[in-house]
Amino acid sequence: MDKATPESLQAAIDRVGNAVDLIRNQPIRAFSHGLGFVPGEFTNWREEALTWHDSCALLDQSHHMVDLFIEGPDTVRLLEHLGVNSFAGFGKDRAKQFVAVNHDGFYIGDAVLFGLDDTSVDLVGRRTVIDWVEFNARSGEWDVTVDRDPQSVQRAGRPPKLYRFEVQGPSAGPLVEKLTGQPIPDVKFFGMTTLTIAGRQVRALRHGMAGQVGFELFGPWEEGAEIYEAIRRSGEEFGIKQVGAVAYSTANLESGWIPGPMPAIFTDDNLAAYREWLPATSAGSLGGSLNSPDITDYYVTPYDLGYGRLVKFDHDFVGRDALRARAGEPHRHKVTLVWNADDVAQVFSSLWTPGPTYKYFSLPKARYGQFQLDSVLSGGRRSGVSMDCGYVVRDQAVVSLAVVDEEIARPGTEVRVLWGESPRSAKPTVEPHEQIEIRATVESAPLDRFARTKYRTAPQA
Repeated sequence: MDKATPESLQAAIDRVGNAVDLIRNQPIRAFSHGLGFVPGEFTNWREEALTWHDSCALLDQSHHMVDLFIEGPDTVRLLEHLGVNSFAGFGKDRAKQFVAVNHDGFYIGDAVLFGLDDTSVDLVGRRTVIDWVEFNARSGEWDVTVDRDPQSVQRAGRPPKLYRFEVQGPSAGPLVEKLTGQPIPDVKFFGMTTLTIAGRQVRALRHGMAGQVGFELFGPWEEGAEIYEAIRRSGEEFGIKQVGAVAYSTANLESGWIPGPMPAIFTDDNLAAYREWLPATSAGSLGGSLNSPDITDYYVTPYDLGYGRLVKFDHDFVGRDALRARAGEPHRHKVTLVWNADDVAQVFSSLWTPGPTYKYFSLPKARYGQFQLDSVLSGGRRSGVSMDCGYVVRDQAVVSLAVVDEEIARPGTEVRVLWGESPRSAKPTVEPHEQIEIRATVESAPLDRFARTKYRTAPQA
């Protein structure tokens, strides 16, 4: 193989012999929320993680996601072909959580889709779904152009095309009114509008983080510093705080969004050309106690993830027939698991007490692979998968987001999370340790009652 040509995902699977063995041992560290480009902490992550509940948080999200700009007459047709979502009425100043599946109806990825114009969009998220859409745009007969803007860590020193700032919390509404000199715009959740800040036109998505009111603001990178400073200055009277990458990484644990499910790209014969196109490193790394040689044991459907409300059969799309067949079948349910405090304390204290040492639990986010998948046990058998774990400051609790079998999804049910790897993988983030079963209690996702009851006032299309 030419040294200048990266090994393809398919070639790497063929070389190793098993997709699970490949990604369990890839030396790729867990996802970083812009560290190196955004401060990890401005004060300390504990106080910063309370800011979106108590006052107003200001976050710089310009560096950690991938943007895929798509433009042309076939833009919406392409997205309809790949997305489970309905695109009725989609166009300029509309947005949605875009979800894609493979031909068998298993989840490939999700991202936020911004309608910049009627035939121009920006798809923003992790690379799993970005890769899939870009491959189809480039390999199919679609009248579109695509322009990819990667994470800052892959930009070779050049800045992003867009700044992207988040203002969240009880004071976010009054802050936006002060910034614009206008009443807070009447925009529903995931609706878009345009604001004028510091004399500049700013695109705004009505968004929410951990259930709180807020806006995601974006525009040309060259204007970003001016906009950020205007927000910071105007926010002083509202108790605004700059929030770093460390605290931001925990927000999804409160809002109930699972950021890293395994993409179902390793087994579908229809995706063979896609795997040949993808570099092996794009598959990421797998951490956690779930260790099945069958990669399909790691797959989930949109129904498992709580995205059933987004699945619409008003159009033809990849995986439509499979999803329709699954619609009436039993499926797993997304829940929050609140880990037992004594058991968690035992994990930490094993570092300085005689006896076995358990897998290191990093605070506030304990993910040690790009995909963190730990077995959830009930009655001694695997009954679900814990997918993201960490510490929630407001609740003083270690929690994880999981998908579990229907019979144990009721709040209050006690389960166990198997923590640690056996056998130990070759990832550099995994030290010698022993596994431990940690008791956990099933709760709703989102964990926050405000988020569960008020965050989404209407179903998305």
